Amino acid sequence: MTSPILRIAVPSPLYQTFDYLPPPGCDPVTLQPGVRVRVPFGRRVIVGFLLALGADTTLDPALLRPAEAVLDVEPALPADVLALLNWAQRYYHHPPGEVFATALPVLLRQGEAAAPPRIPPLWRITPAGCAALADRSALRRAPAQRLLLEHLAQCPEGAETEALRPVVHASTAILRALHDKGWVALVAPPLHSEAATASASLAQPLTLNAAQTTAIAAVAAELDRFGVFLLEGITGSGKTEVYLRLIEAVLAQGRQALVLTPEIGLTPQLLARFRERLPGPLAVLHSGLSDRERLNAWLLARSGTARAIIGTRSAIFAPLQSPGLLIVDEEHDASFKQQDGFRYHARDLAVVRARQLGIPVVLGSATPALESINNAQSGRYRLLSLPERVGGGSPPPIEILDVRRQPLTEGLSLPLLARMRLHLARGEQVLLFLNRRGFAPVLFCHECGWLSQCQHCDARMTLHLRRQRLICHHCGDDRAVDPACPLCGSVDLRPIGQGTERLETALRREFPTVGIARMDRDSTRRRGSLETLLTEIHNGDRRLLIGTQMLAKGHHFPDVTLVGIIDADQGLYGVDFRASERLAQLILQVAGRAGRADKPGTVLIQTHHPDHPLLHTLTSQGYPAFAAAALAERREALLPPFAHQALLRAEAVDSERATAFLKAARALAEPIADGLELLGPAPAPMERRAGRYRAHLLLQAARRQDLHRFLDRWIDQLWAQRPDRAVRWALDIDPIALY
Repeated sequence: MTSPILRIAVPSPLYQTFDYLPPPGCDPVTLQPGVRVRVPFGRRVIVGFLLALGADTTLDPALLRPAEAVLDVEPALPADVLALLNWAQRYYHHPPGEVFATALPVLLRQGEAAAPPRIPPLWRITPAGCAALADRSALRRAPAQRLLLEHLAQCPEGAETEALRPVVHASTAILRALHDKGWVALVAPPLHSEAATASASLAQPLTLNAAQTTAIAAVAAELDRFGVFLLEGITGSGKTEVYLRLIEAVLAQGRQALVLTPEIGLTPQLLARFRERLPGPLAVLHSGLSDRERLNAWLLARSGTARAIIGTRSAIFAPLQSPGLLIVDEEHDASFKQQDGFRYHARDLAVVRARQLGIPVVLGSATPALESINNAQSGRYRLLSLPERVGGGSPPPIEILDVRRQPLTEGLSLPLLARMRLHLARGEQVLLFLNRRGFAPVLFCHECGWLSQCQHCDARMTLHLRRQRLICHHCGDDRAVDPACPLCGSVDLRPIGQGTERLETALRREFPTVGIARMDRDSTRRRGSLETLLTEIHNGDRRLLIGTQMLAKGHHFPDVTLVGIIDADQGLYGVDFRASERLAQLILQVAGRAGRADKPGTVLIQTHHPDHPLLHTLTSQGYPAFAAAALAERREALLPPFAHQALLRAEAVDSERATAFLKAARALAEPIADGLELLGPAPAPMERRAGRYRAHLLLQAARRQDLHRFLDRWIDQLWAQRPDRAVRWALDIDPIALY
């Protein structure tokens, strides 16, 4: 009997699978697509993925090498994830091995066994702990221990260590101290049946308004079939409560729900709400986890032990035993698009996966992507609206502050400072948004004009004053600040422009008695720091909040009554046609942090361009009017969503080689590009990055199928030409940035 051929996807940049013989002693009948296989590849031994069994091969059978071992009895990737990955590989025209590797945790890609998942134990207050809590003298000198015991007293089922990190400020020493005293104990989590019985003691759901009730009923009626629902709700309209009610309905059917969120920064608040309301363990998947934690969460999802799964972009590939609902929160967010390697869009894949599974998907946002709005208008998506804030509050009015010819204190105008003092004097919170971290965007020599230019990019290095470092935010180059100018030796070095660190320094001088919280990638780098900051904000310990877009979306700060947007001008004149859409979304998302409870809010936008049409449309008519105007412009200009694009990116150590590759690619394209528009080659907006020169060739078609039919032929031709190995190239389908 002839041995079957194993078609293996190997993690490599090659657009092909590889043929192997079964490993010695393996019964091919037992092999299923999706199992991991250890194979020799060149001089290495790596882990690949079995895609299919074949009867023949295009290679000389005598040259075929046997696989070394099959690592799984059951497929590591279930059938529905395999179907999604196969679709994604074809749609995004990406090397299959890299596509399939994306779906697995790092440890499984390295060949580790998929052991049964570990369900995290729960911390529970003991009777002795309750007695100590009642005895005020016992904890007089241990306020942190008292705080934790008070928290656990409100959690009769117990709480995971991860859920307690904000309470203990990411320190497990407090938990260990209480455990040594016998005041808290680790207990096994309840089974699903027990948890469901205990759910009556969990936090009670909020009262729904009419729009929320209608939205929930519409989706709940379709839980047994595919449908895409665009949940457009203004900030503070209760989208999370809609998600929770739908998840509860799915869990009641014994099925699972997967929730995608764009950034790690949004997960603490969502997790807290989910843990209050949903029984059983949650699986959390994001890049801030260790490899071991991520594997365990992945296994909890695959086994069905976790009924609710929440994660960032890559969680779209999480295996689900009994999927019932997909939710994409803040669906407009650009973070859902992978910007290197396998450049997929998690929101779009969520729609595809829901269709393949025959289940609904909910896309939620206060400022939906123009593509989603167009899909709703064309009938492909069903629009559900939440036009009112929960509790009857109104969205805050937005005022434009013309800062031309006005004195500025570290970027802050006198009217903004005066309004800040007023709100802080009333005991309220103020949020300032500046989408630029660090102290200053550039360091400047007043004597000779030297600028802190990155040696590897066409960009300036940002000054981080506390660390005394110059850091390139594009390539990561990091070097100490010189005491003198490297060109002329002058010590008159001056920071130019504002970053969040500089803004924080200035505000500590202006408001020395006010607690300040700065939330950006620098201040939240340490594990648990984000959760601690959010806890201190909600406790009122920090009343002046400064942050980048990390602070702008999804957070509920009931005491924030004033939002100041320090520099709206950054996004008004971008080179990308999507720049206005991103700015509009960002402004309204930031504005939505104000006045979310019973206190009215106000938003102030500082600008040197007060007459800009975008600002006037947003302040006077809102996002729907902006979206209508932007879609009309896109239709007139034949830009997405009324056209479909692919971007061929090339980079090399010299610009000529990158451009030469793209010219050759265009020459191959022109004879077969019927109905397509070819634009370029042209240098990327930032031509040099990380020491390599980058260039683009943009392809555009009126019909999606025409674009993909062309790409199927063109990519084969590109590989057949054996392109210059010194040139790195990648194809980006549906690009959202030309950067």
